[in-house]
Amino acid sequence: MKRWLRPVATVVVSAAAGAYILVKIDIDKTLHIIGSASVPWVLISVFFTLVTVPPMAWRWQRLLEARGVHEPLRWLVRAYFVSYAVGQVLPTSVGGDASRIYETARRNPGFATPITGSVLLERALGGAVTLVLTGIGFLLAIGRYSIGPYLWIEAVFVVGTVAAGVVFFSRRVRTRLGFVVVLSRWLHIEKLVRAVYEGIHGYREHVGTLLVVSAVTFVMQFSRVVAIYASARAVDIHLSLLPYIVLGPLLFLVMLVPFTVNGLGVREAFFVSFLGKLGIAADPAFACGFLFFVMTVLLALPGLAVLLWEGFAGRGKVADGTT
Repeated sequence: MKRWLRPVATVVVSAAAGAYILVKIDIDKTLHIIGSASVPWVLISVFFTLVTVPPMAWRWQRLLEARGVHEPLRWLVRAYFVSYAVGQVLPTSVGGDASRIYETARRNPGFATPITGSVLLERALGGAVTLVLTGIGFLLAIGRYSIGPYLWIEAVFVVGTVAAGVVFFSRRVRTRLGFVVVLSRWLHIEKLVRAVYEGIHGYREHVGTLLVVSAVTFVMQFSRVVAIYASARAVDIHLSLLPYIVLGPLLFLVMLVPFTVNGLGVREAFFVSFLGKLGIAADPAFACGFLFFVMTVLLALPGLAVLLWEGFAGRGKVADGTT
């Protein structure tokens, strides 16, 4: 991708999302709603947001150990928080994933492929399990909520996830991927493509680990959905948990759009659009999205503190003449 394309696309996407929001909301009213948010519900949202990090780090630890990479849970929790801090300035969640891969690979020379595979597989399993959660929410919500267009979008991702799983784990399909090698060689990305494929395909022999990781992922994704629900209740949106089970996966996909900085603007526009189809006014819908953004910032604060501490400690060692 040309260097100028990403910043231009970021400006265009962010401007379009911002214009959509400004047309929909009353700024003064929205600020009043945010300022009057229920503190207990906000704290509940904070709890269900922060509590997910240690289990996610434990999940990642299981994937790493299956491929011979051994890291203490404490350091993996630290890496997760740092990745959230990095994700505030790099393009969306992808920047945070790159941070985890880079730091862990530096600590484990020669294991870049399995480390990359662990992070990518973790992301893929998160998407797959979230879509399962969506299917459950959809079945329970039939006849109660009219959000058809969004369900069709999620159906496309379900099909894509299943297809990706077959491509990465099927031995029969593996023998027929020669054209991918030729194409990636022509594009000069063969090394990268091989690393990604081998990193994920290697988990084919670790079915037990994948099942455990999937179970933990299901609980963690549900916790994130509850955090969104609590943010909505904080601004006096009274819907059952079911629509958020459908909203959550789409929101997590929106957060992966590479042409935003941490989904800023696009995330809030999505809340306004989705909740608007459920009869929620634009002002509280935007306020809910903003509170969810605050939750992502809170996730980044421990990582920012770690980076600042390590930066000062590193400079202190240089000043003392130590390394």
